[in-house]
Parts: sequence; C-alpha cells; structure tokens
Amino acid sequence: MLQDQMLHMQVTSQRKAELVQGPRRAQDLGVVIPNCTQLVVRNRHHFTEAQRWKVMQATGCNLFAFPAGMTTVDYLSDSGTTSMSDFQWASLFRGDESYGRNHGFYALVDALRDAFERGDEARHDVNLLLSSSTAPDDLVSFFAQDIEGGFHNGGSIYLRRPNVFVTPQGRCAEHLLLSTVARLLPKLPSLDDYYLIPSNGFFDTTEAHAHVNGIKPVNCFAKHLTEPFSVENLWVSNPFKGDMDVAAVENLLQTHGTDRIPLILLTITNNTAAGQPVSLANIKAVSALAHRYGLPLWLDACRFAENAYFIQTYEPGHAHRSIPDIVQEIFSYVDLYTISLKKDGLANMGGALAFRDQGVFHTRFSTLAGGQDVGVMLRETQILEYGNDSYGGMSGRDMMAAAIGIGEVMSESYLRHRIHQTTLFAEKLEKMNIPVVLPPGGHAVYVDIDLFFQDLDGVSKGDFMGVGLTIEMLKRYGIRGCELGAFAFEWDQKDEASRKGILNYVRFAIPRNAYNMEHIDYTVAALAELYRFRHWIPKVVISRGAQLHLRHFQAELLPVYPPEGWPSRKSAQLLSRSSDHTGNKREAVAWKKPHRRESSFEML
Repeated sequence: MLQDQMLHMQVTSQRKAELVQGPRRAQDLGVVIPNCTQLVVRNRHHFTEAQRWKVMQATGCNLFAFPAGMTTVDYLSDSGTTSMSDFQWASLFRGDESYGRNHGFYALVDALRDAFERGDEARHDVNLLLSSSTAPDDLVSFFAQDIEGGFHNGGSIYLRRPNVFVTPQGRCAEHLLLSTVARLLPKLPSLDDYYLIPSNGFFDTTEAHAHVNGIKPVNCFAKHLTEPFSVENLWVSNPFKGDMDVAAVENLLQTHGTDRIPLILLTITNNTAAGQPVSLANIKAVSALAHRYGLPLWLDACRFAENAYFIQTYEPGHAHRSIPDIVQEIFSYVDLYTISLKKDGLANMGGALAFRDQGVFHTRFSTLAGGQDVGVMLRETQILEYGNDSYGGMSGRDMMAAAIGIGEVMSESYLRHRIHQTTLFAEKLEKMNIPVVLPPGGHAVYVDIDLFFQDLDGVSKGDFMGVGLTIEMLKRYGIRGCELGAFAFEWDQKDEASRKGILNYVRFAIPRNAYNMEHIDYTVAALAELYRFRHWIPKVVISRGAQLHLRHFQAELLPVYPPEGWPSRKSAQLLSRSSDHTGNKREAVAWKKPHRRESSFEML
C-alpha cells in the first residue's frame, strides 16, 4: 500500500512538472521531423521471387550486376543515389558545356572554398552565375581574382600552381593521387620491401588503389570500435568509434620510418568501420602526429557534413557552433583531401582532389619530383585521363548541381533528418534482436555477420554468409544490401595478420532524400524474418573471379543451400533465440519448414 502511494506521488509530481513545462519540443518527440516534400515520385514494378531468382542466376548472383529496376528497396550504396533538391534541378538549366572554363568550374571550385575554407563567412558567389541579371563588372571581378594559400587556387595562380582537380567521382580522385604518389616514390631495393599508408579504415576502392600502386594499406581502428553500446544511449551520446588509433600509427612510424610512409589517411565518416564518426579531438591528434613527423595528412572527406553533425551533437564543447564553422576547423588540420561529390555533395556525379598551396604535401612530393611542381604533374594526368581541367570528366550541369549541393548538405534540418532516419533504422533492428552495429553512423546501418550466425555450427568467414544474407534479401524481398566483409575485403586471399583488419558486415546504405519510413519498416520486417530462419541462408562459393581486384563488382557466385535435414536439428533452438514480429522473445517451438516457392532452396 505504501509503495502504491509513493508511486502515485511520483507520477503526480512528474505530471505536474510536465504541465508546467508544457508540450515537448518537436525534436523531443522521438520521431523523424520531415525536412522536405516529395514533388516527383517513381513507381516501382512488383516482381515475384521466381522472376528475381531467374535474373539473379543469369547474372551470377552478383548483386552489383542485378538490374536496379527489379529492386523494391535499394541500399547497395548511398553514392550518387541522392534525390536532388529543386534548387539543384534548377541549376542544371544554368549548366555550361563549354570546353574551356565553363562557369560550372568556377561555381564548383568556389563552392568548395565556401564549404572547406570560409566557414561562416561563405560568400555564395555561385549565385552570380545562377542569375541572368548579374552586372558584368561583378562577373569580371569574380573571374579575374587571384586566390592562393588555401586548397583552391584561382586566376593566374591556379595556372602556375594548380592544386584543385575536378574528377568524375571520388575513386578517380584516389587514382589520380595514388598513381602520382607511387610514380614519385623511390624504387625500393628489395621485392620484400614495401611502402605503407596507415588509416582509420581503408574502404574497398581506396584499398584496391593502394594495392595496385604497390602500397600496403594498414587499418588502425580505434581500440573501442567493437565495444558494446547500449541502445538506451542512442540519442544521448556517441563514442566516436571511427577514430584512429594514434598510438598504433606512431608505432608504425617508429618501426618503418617516414621514408616508407608517404601519407597518413583519415576517413570521415569511417565507412569501413560501420560508418562511425571521427571526433574533432582525434582529427587534431592525428594532424599533430603527422606534422610532427613531417608527413601530409590526407582526408577522405566523402561524408564531411555528417561527421560535423556528430561533432556538434555529441562531442563536448561544440553544441554552440555551426556546421560550416566545424567543417572549416576540420579542414584546417589536413594537407590534402579527396571527396566524392556523390555523397555529401548531394550530386549524382562528381569528385575532387585538392591540396594546400605550398603545404606539406606540395613540398614533399615536388621535392621527390626533382623540383617539378607536383600540381602540374597531377593536372597533366588529369587532362590525359579525364579531360580538360575545366571539367575533369564532369558535365557542366553536374558541376552546377554539385556546387549547390555542397552548400545545402550543411543545413542542420537536412542533417538532423538524415541522422535521425538512420538512427531509427538501427534502433528498430536492435529491438528485433538483430545484431546491428551501435551506434549507427550517418549514412547506413551495418549488420554484424559474425554475430548474426554465431549460433550456427560449421560456419566460418570463408563461407561468406554475409553474401548469402544479401542474396536471400534480394531474392525473397527485392531488398538489395551490400556485403562489406569477408568477401569484399578478400579474407580468403590474405594472411592471418591482414585478416585481423577485416570487419565482417552487411551494409544497408540509405540514399539521401529518397526513402521514407515505409522503406525502413519493410526492410526491418524482412531482416527479422531471415534472422528467424538464418539456418536456411546459404553458404556461398566463388565460381569465377576469386583472384580479381574489387571482385565483389565482377565475380560470379554460387549459393549452396543447406540440405533438407540439417535445419531441423537446430530449428527449435534457433527460433527460441529469435524474436517474433513484435520484438518479444519467442518461446521455443517446433521447427516448421518455410513455404517453398518456385526456385527457392534448390541446389545450383
């Protein structure tokens, strides 16, 4: 009786406090606040499981080769899949396809200056080129200005000391950089010797570029990357698991020396490490370490705005700061950057490479070039491989769209919606007891494949169960995810030391401004169903292309489904550990074979 009275008093006290405070704020309601209105939609055809399976067999069960038009929800990548804003679409009509110095070049380079160098003092000179009423004198002043000392030289300075290079996409910028670096590095005396680049996490294409240029990529993940994180803390804290292990990098520097380490790479957010953000404190620490050893710090800036939002929201001391101000500080610590404008440029095409004018990178590699300007060398390669430096393989229209997008991406309402949608996705999966990496990053949720299948006997990383999961998601439900684990990072081709740097995930990357909660809920329901019947998910054999670089884009695969008798020995145990559609733990039940549709579970 006394306990009931005390509880009543507590509830009454809380209720009185709520009445005094009034209704909760919009951001405290626990739902995603809409940030846009959909004016154009694309209807999807509905295909049967048998129809999808027929095409999957015809394309070697390679998900990259599966027709996008046959998917129901496509999470293969967030790169270039953005639904552009009305301002971006309007800017396409101001696209200029002239061969030399089209005005999209001026717009894009100045938008990069605004985003990465000017912070809260952005000038938005792109508006001069969008308007048909801009005074001629204003255009002359804009076109004729000499700019130097930062990442984006202009005018006559750019002709003499080029340091910003437009490319079709981010991996082209990586190729431009690493192929030039490899060409300039001295030849090593022995085949057993090698150059290496430490990073907080090499993504697949970056790792492949390093390998083909004779450079060994070394992942220095944060020590707390795999530590558990409570779902109750999703909305109140972030441990910045994308950080680099600074001590591990320094150990590499002391062991191998700076002659063998040309660069240090920091990726924000850390796509390989489940899209985890990097703290500003860690960025500063890595920068200080690199510069203490005289090395350039290279920033992979693909998701710079999402990372800045995490810093503003969760890192102490930055809540009062604007996103542009935080972005400006991030870039003040680095010597060069590559970026895919298909991500936080909110564009469907584009990339860039830039380095600080006469900075550490310029000095180090111009010296290795015997005094020739490394920027001139990069420009010559750019022209040979991608076209005139005015467009670098991009259309003038795409350059205008990217120039607008790189400003719009720093809108706090956009970023809040983006991060909240991803967080809700992860929270829903966690409540269904699906092993998802927590907290999520900004662009995707990652399912931990080792934990997903941990209670199955006879399953190893070499069985590529993550690929099996993606095959079943696509075949049964039309949902395309992306395996970024043992298969993509070539677990079977690496030695034991290198295998330790492989995280075994399946990624569901959310296209920007494209999907709503119906897409998320459908995906959660499908994943939950396959988690219940994970003993039916196939192992996968590589039937062609195991030795290829970036084999997940090219290989053919053979799913090997379990024999009919095997699942029944595990079924009751598995189902008792799973959840029903409400998220509640299920009682142990007798196993019941899933409904067998045409083409399901056949041995190939």
